[in-house]
Amino acid sequence: MKISSIRGRRRLSAEAWLHQAGKLLTKGLLLCAAASGSVLFVIPFAWMVSTAGKPGELVWKLPPVWIPPTYEWINYIESWNILPFGTFYFNTMKITTLTVAGVLVSSSLAAFAFARLRFPGREVLFIVVLSTMMLPWHVTIIPQYIFFTKLGWVNTHYPLWVQWWFGDAFSIFLLRQFFMTIPLEMDEAARIDGCSRFGVLWRIILPLSKPALGVVAIFEFTWSWNNFFGPLIYLDAIKLFPVALGLRLFQERVGTSVQYMMAQTVVFVIPVLVLFFVAQRRFIQGIVVTGVKG
Repeated sequence: MKISSIRGRRRLSAEAWLHQAGKLLTKGLLLCAAASGSVLFVIPFAWMVSTAGKPGELVWKLPPVWIPPTYEWINYIESWNILPFGTFYFNTMKITTLTVAGVLVSSSLAAFAFARLRFPGREVLFIVVLSTMMLPWHVTIIPQYIFFTKLGWVNTHYPLWVQWWFGDAFSIFLLRQFFMTIPLEMDEAARIDGCSRFGVLWRIILPLSKPALGVVAIFEFTWSWNNFFGPLIYLDAIKLFPVALGLRLFQERVGTSVQYMMAQTVVFVIPVLVLFFVAQRRFIQGIVVTGVKG
């Protein structure tokens, strides 16, 4: 009996060891796959940063020089002075800030109504809102342009941010799904204590929804910061250009001086990278939690 018991324990320990080794091997393979995929995405960015600090004669050299002997920081200063990039960044921050604020305000109000209020036709109206996501933006370009022309807003920043103060279908959907994970009993308790509908939203729902609001803010910031097509349609004056449109004009000015173009592209990408790394935890948390309840 003792011998068979010892053999059984050894067999169990060997199986446990094999199971643990299999788990470690699987994790190692997944990490290797993730690292390989990361390298593919990092290489273009690394090349951009490298080229931004090269002297002109090394840009087109073959085989390529990945690490220049001396990093030319002067490229950033010289390229900045070719065009009014200070004005471009001010315009971009203005448009992006107003866009993000508009989406957060309008979409949170609409999502609160769809998630917490009961009114006739709520589900049908929500489906109509979601159906607007099926329409590509290119389908509505002409009617929107005509509409903004009638308002006299062409060659101004208004068409680039005012429309987002009337809601965004994807953001409404995202916030509604998160709001529905918050127990309704909290609303009822607040109403008993004399809180208004807006007070429930402001004091209870929004403080508990910071992860979802962070996800929406990151999405909208990234989209508005990189928006090229909208400014291309509505803006003519250089003093109104955002950076995305200014870089296209800059490309025409510098021609074959690729190091200048790469330098300003690095500067353009930095705010988005900083925002993501600062809000990374909240972004991932919002993505994981949003949509638990539908």
